[in-house]
Formats: sequence, C-alpha cells, structure tokens
Amino acid sequence: MIRRTWMLSAAVLLAATPLTLLAQEGEGPPRAGAQRQGGQGGGPGGGQQARPPTAEEIAQLPEARRIPAEQAAALYKNPNWKAPRTSWGHPSIEGTYSTDDMRGIPRDRPQALGTQESLAQEQFLARAVQQNTGATRAATTETFLRNEWGTRTFGFTSLIVDPPDGRQPPINDAGRARQQASAGRGTFANDRFDAFEDFSLYDRCIGRGISNGMNAAIYGNGIRIAQSPEAVSITYEMIHETRVILLNDKPYPEIAQFTGNARGHWEGDTLVVESRGFQDRTTVGGAPNSVNLRTTERIRRVDPEMIEYRITINDPDTYTAPFTVRTMWTTQPGYYPYEYSCHEGNFAVGGGLAGERALDRQAAEAIAAGKPVPPRPRNNIYGDPEEGAQVFDINRGE
Repeated sequence: MIRRTWMLSAAVLLAATPLTLLAQEGEGPPRAGAQRQGGQGGGPGGGQQARPPTAEEIAQLPEARRIPAEQAAALYKNPNWKAPRTSWGHPSIEGTYSTDDMRGIPRDRPQALGTQESLAQEQFLARAVQQNTGATRAATTETFLRNEWGTRTFGFTSLIVDPPDGRQPPINDAGRARQQASAGRGTFANDRFDAFEDFSLYDRCIGRGISNGMNAAIYGNGIRIAQSPEAVSITYEMIHETRVILLNDKPYPEIAQFTGNARGHWEGDTLVVESRGFQDRTTVGGAPNSVNLRTTERIRRVDPEMIEYRITINDPDTYTAPFTVRTMWTTQPGYYPYEYSCHEGNFAVGGGLAGERALDRQAAEAIAAGKPVPPRPRNNIYGDPEEGAQVFDINRGE
C-alpha cells in the first residue's frame, strides 16, 4: 500500500509509551501540554491493559506476525550471513525503510519485566493481535490523519536496551532546568503566543533532531539511505531532514546543527557514526539536550529487508548516565516517502499569533466594560466538539 503523508498540524505521537502489559488499543492524542518534538509522547491507546488474545484472533494473524520479526531476520537464522556489497565493496545499507514496525513498543521497559529483553509468547501474541487490529482499522475505517502501522511484529520489550533494565536514566538538575525553561512552548501547551519563538521547532516545521529514526510517529516514518564511497546520507521523511555522514577523519565543523555533525567509518558490516556539534533546542528524551551531547550510532543490515539501528546517547549535562536505543528500520510494501511540505507550520504561526491578539482585545474590551475577562479556551483538537460548537465541512468549502 502506498503511504500518503499529509502535512497537518496534528501532534506527532512518538510511540514510546509505558504499557501495563505491552499492548494497546490504538494511538491517541498527546497529553495536555506535551511537546510535539520528541520525548515520550502521548502514547498509544491511553495505556489500556492487554487481554489474552482469542484463538480466532490468533488464527487471523498474517504469517509475518506469527513469530517475532527479529527471529525471522537472516542474521538471526544464520550468524554467518553477510550483507550485500556495493560496487566499491562497502556493506550495502542503501534503500527506503520505515520505523512503522516499531509502533506500540515502549521506549522504557515496564519495571515488572526487569532485564527481560523479549516478550513471553502470550505477551507477543497480544501485541501481534493489537498491531494487526490497528493496521486493519487504519486501512479500513480511519482517516489519513491517523496511524500508519507496519507489517511485522517484533518481540522487544522496550526500545531502550542499555542500561539492562531498559529504562532511561534520570534527568539531572541541569537537564531539569532546561526542561522547565522550555515548558509551555508549542501549540499543545495552551500557553501564550507572543512571538514565533513560542512555537516549537516542530510547530514551525524546522526539525525534530536526531530523534527522527528512534521510534515511530503517527505517519511519515520513512527513512531513505543513499551511499557513495565517501559518504552516507540519511533522509527522514518527517520534517524532511537529511544528514550527510562523511566517511573520513576531517575535523568536525564549528557550526552547530539540530542533527549534529557526523563522521562515520565501517567496522565490519556495521556503519559506526559519531556525532557532535548539536544545538540545544531539540530532545532525545524527556528534556532538551545540551550542546555537549555526543551520539554513537551503529547501523547494520541484518536481513535483505531490515536494518538494525542503535544509538547511544551520551549527554552528561542532561542525563545521569548514557543510554542506548535500538530500533529496526524495515521495508514496507509499496512504501516511498512523500515530500513533507509542511505548509501548515507556516500558517500556524500567523494564525496562533493572530488568535492571541484577538484574545487580548476581548480581554481589554471586557475590562473596559466592567465585565469578567473571558476564560482562555482549552481545546483538544482530537476530542469531540463541545456542545454548541459550530462544525464546518471544509471539503465542501464551508
């Protein structure tokens, strides 16, 4: 199925959510006040507790969801499997992939699972049924705004694989200070909009930073890799960011970027990428990263249709210890990235500032008339319209 990425000002749900039994009913809107660019996100299904799947539901599972997808990988079945080579001899990782298969896998492992990295069979089947149900519903009953699901089910208990408990280390005092300073920024914060800086980088369609390939958002999870003898480029469909990874030892440039500055080299079949020179306006967890963030990525093909991606986050000015996230970039039938024009971000800034000025005028008029100041609207665009609200069909030009 060809995936269509429509650029709306909807919140991106970074599908890394603590789950009671690692299964959810579907995706929902972000928490009130949540930042759209990174972090743990609003989470699938409000955290409904899993129930054991029925025999009928299991029987309806496609073949690709009947066993953990990592067990079907070529390298899992044959430790001597080698990735194909480019014409100049490097391991080939080129292609178009997606993180859609990561939907529903929590970033932080539920504490009850301890150091357990893989789901027990009954837990895996519960996830497989949940994902299959979500994919079927998205294809048959939901609108294009909703979630894109993958075609496989992985048995990972969390995206974080180090530390061994699969949980992000605590944010330190410096990280909390930056977190508090950025609180209230963004369209879902319901705070004041007095300048364009009050909108997040994501609202303004500028970027999400290096967190792009670490999990699945509601849509736009495509990743395109291109190779040459001197460089590897990675283009993320969401917010159309492209990273150029030079395969040499040239000095890192002085300029700081949202995705950092990268240098790569091959260690066997694994591309190792070390990055520095980050701006402190993006996040790879629960707080904005510092300018001293360093990342090490390990990218290797483990199957003709799978890339294993690991990134180690080392930011002593934000977290008490480093941590490592693992995701799988996988092929999807008929998938290719669309241009992420994101024009809504351009209109959102002007619209938000204009709306704020309208509220200011209403407040001034009320004060002048000796009336109570109207309360600030606290609307959730994902909820049902409030009673008495005017509803327009924009498809009819209303």
